[in-house]
Amino acid sequence: MTTMTHTGAGGLLRFVPALGALRGYTRADARADLFAGVTVAAVAVPQAMAYALAAGLPAQYGLYTAIVMTAVGALFDSSRQLINGPTNAISIAVLSVISVAPGIDDKIAAAVLLAFMVGAIQLAITAARLGDLSRYISHSVIVGFTLGAATLLVLDQSKNLLGLSAQGGHEPFVYRLWLTLSHGGPIHWTTAGVGFGTIALLLALRAFKNRHGLVLLPELLVTVIVMAALVAGFGLDRHGVAVVGTIPSDLPQPRLPELDHELMRTLSSGALAIAILGLLEAIAMAKAIAAQTRQKLDVNQQCLSEGLANFTGSFFQCMPGSGSLTRSAINQQAGAVSQWAGVVSAAVVALIMVAFAPFAQFIPRAALAGILVVSAWRMIDWPALVYHVRITRFDAAIVGATAFSAVFISIEFCVLIGVLMSFALTVRRAGRIRLTEFVVAPDGAIRERLPDDARCERLRIYGFDGEMFFGASAALERHFAMIERALDQDCRALVLRLKRTRNADAVAISMLEGFVARVQDRGVAVLLCGVSADLERKLVSTRLGDLLGDRLFREERVRLTSTVLAVRRAYAIIGDPCPNCPRRDAMRADRSLYYVV
Repeated sequence: MTTMTHTGAGGLLRFVPALGALRGYTRADARADLFAGVTVAAVAVPQAMAYALAAGLPAQYGLYTAIVMTAVGALFDSSRQLINGPTNAISIAVLSVISVAPGIDDKIAAAVLLAFMVGAIQLAITAARLGDLSRYISHSVIVGFTLGAATLLVLDQSKNLLGLSAQGGHEPFVYRLWLTLSHGGPIHWTTAGVGFGTIALLLALRAFKNRHGLVLLPELLVTVIVMAALVAGFGLDRHGVAVVGTIPSDLPQPRLPELDHELMRTLSSGALAIAILGLLEAIAMAKAIAAQTRQKLDVNQQCLSEGLANFTGSFFQCMPGSGSLTRSAINQQAGAVSQWAGVVSAAVVALIMVAFAPFAQFIPRAALAGILVVSAWRMIDWPALVYHVRITRFDAAIVGATAFSAVFISIEFCVLIGVLMSFALTVRRAGRIRLTEFVVAPDGAIRERLPDDARCERLRIYGFDGEMFFGASAALERHFAMIERALDQDCRALVLRLKRTRNADAVAISMLEGFVARVQDRGVAVLLCGVSADLERKLVSTRLGDLLGDRLFREERVRLTSTVLAVRRAYAIIGDPCPNCPRRDAMRADRSLYYVV
């Protein structure tokens, strides 16, 4: 009974890492988490409101997300410092996906349903333990997406920054932006002054903060308070400056998402893209933090926390979210010790919403737009962008295609395009199996053939290096064809070295079987060496077992390698060498054969 109790407790602590963090938790740790949580909340409030605006939703839905999703994510996070909630990249993706909804109430329902679907997809990925597949998706996808999303974010917020009226209905996203910028009416200069004043004040406060080392200065909150005070003091809202309006001071209430099946079909591709993007964002940020703090990271647990945060949030009127780069960095810099800093942050945001919501009605939309414009510039990792574009055409292609499709095709499909390109280009690169020709030197050394080495007319030796799977089928076909063309009329034996091949699948083995059959029909004996135990089981289960007989040599952990044994057997098959063969001595004294790596 005691063992079972301990096992159950250990399972609970693994399932809820925040509870595990309480083991050895001290008062000093609690003070550090409390301080970090309050600091993060000061940044989270204006950010959450701005991100809701970026998603085309009322400001309170960003605050709901910063409360519920942040708290749930923190409880289940594998990372001790990652902060979940609304993010700029996810918000612009949500804006694009829910644009199919005609009215604001429909958009709210679509955003909540989208959070439900995103959470369900992420939980399915967790259940299938596919979270680690993210390492096969190039980081170039995130770099390209952030470039495209930042561009769209600036274009979309131009209407709020300049006081333009939105244009278009159900047209494509980029087309509606173009209509707004070209036909949205004259610039409202008072609104523009508030917007650009916000940018100037924010940049000035940030420069002051950096110059004097004031790491904990909440420049975003200070900027929003100052601009709201100006609007309220000068009555700018009565002169055409749009404000956020009344924000309910009530906390998010439990409510089932509206499971409209037709809408779910419409949102499905966008939900898949946001689910993948959210996991990539969160895992990338969690890994970056873990590299600095040296904490052990469980990628599958991280996927679980993202899925639970989105799924649970959908029952409290939350929009989709992910791990926040900005708030996570602030949390770490503020000295957060455990996941409880995120719980504290969520609680403080809830307290601020209840206590100060009536004062938020004077916050100008142009101020939040200015914050988003600055965030858009900062969300682009400029050194990483230059690095990925300059290093390889592989990375440059993914960055370019993802960014282009984000702006000109669809913000949600750009993620899928980038992921598909990652897999396609990765399979192509993995399929580059290498073929090496070997010779037996006059001194008996079996080594790689150099350009001036004479070929033996009766024996050919080749080695393969790479993944023998379906992705390498084109390369294998070329190599087999080249070998068949190279086999002279006098050739009697062919040795294929497979020691450096891996993960052979049915496609590759079928091709090898056909090649061996064709070569042996020409009267050339084929010998395979360096065959692993796993590969041997696969080969013997096919017709290759009968074709090769005893000419299959397993890799050996002894002085005489399987290559030497195979070449010795090939010489036995060949019999007498050519009259002028420089390897006659090596053939006659076969003990002098040795393999050179």
